[in-house]
Order: sequence, then C-alpha cells, then structure tokens
Amino acid sequence: MHVAKLNVIHPDFLFFLGLKEPQVIELFKDLREYILNIYPNCNELLYHTHALTTVFSISDKLSEAFCMIPIYTNHMNLGFNKGTLLHDPHQLLKGTGNLIRHIPVSKETDYRNKKVTDLVKVAIQLAIKDMDKPTKLTGTIISKIKSSK
Repeated sequence: MHVAKLNVIHPDFLFFLGLKEPQVIELFKDLREYILNIYPNCNELLYHTHALTTVFSISDKLSEAFCMIPIYTNHMNLGFNKGTLLHDPHQLLKGTGNLIRHIPVSKETDYRNKKVTDLVKVAIQLAIKDMDKPTKLTGTIISKIKSSK
C-alpha cells in the first residue's frame, strides 16, 4: 500500500491512466479535480481491477466512500456507492444494481452543473451520517494498485 497527498495523481494510477486515450485522460483529470473541489478533505483510494478506479471516501475505508470514477475501456462514470439511497430528484442516476448507481460521463457538462454538485454533497452527507467512527486520515491517496515498476 502506497500513501501520498492529493495534490498530484499517484504514480501507480498515472501509469495505467497513461494507457487510455488522451481525451479520456483529460476528462478524468477534470472530473477528479471537480470532486476534490467539492470535498477537499476526502481520501482517494485507487484500484485497478476490471476498471481503473479512483474512489473518494470520508475515511480510509471503501465502505465509507461517497463516489468513484471507474474508467473502463471506452467510457467512464461518476459512480455513487450508495446511489439507491440518494435523493435524486432530477433522475441523474443510472443502473440496476442493489446499491451502486452512476452518471455516464463523456463530456464536462455531464457533471459540471448544480444538479450533480448537489447530488455529490448529498452523497457526502450520507457517508458522514453512516460513518462507523471518526477518521484521523484526511486528504490522502491510498493506492491499492500493485506497482507497475
């Protein structure tokens, strides 16, 4: 496990991100910045499984995450770990799973708007309400990716 501060993209993640198309890389960077501006004290957990994923959590636990950005082969989403529990008056969320929902992302206007900002804030409040115990770790990147080096 590697830990770093949020001001840069972690090298483990950056390696795999660099294998994506340039427009996907730029869109990811903008969406990541957007989330970090909404909640700068979050922790970022990094995974590389069926998707290259960054997860934003109020603690160091995946179970206390409020949203994520999975990058697949040809697309990415803004995912919400407890999406079915969120008040979504504008019906932005898609998906059929028991808990996770997402907003498909192909351009900045898919997320850079008040409706999505409000939804992210609701997700943060739900994560805080459901938190097991207060966290001491904030504003940190935690890589769960096996190093590419």
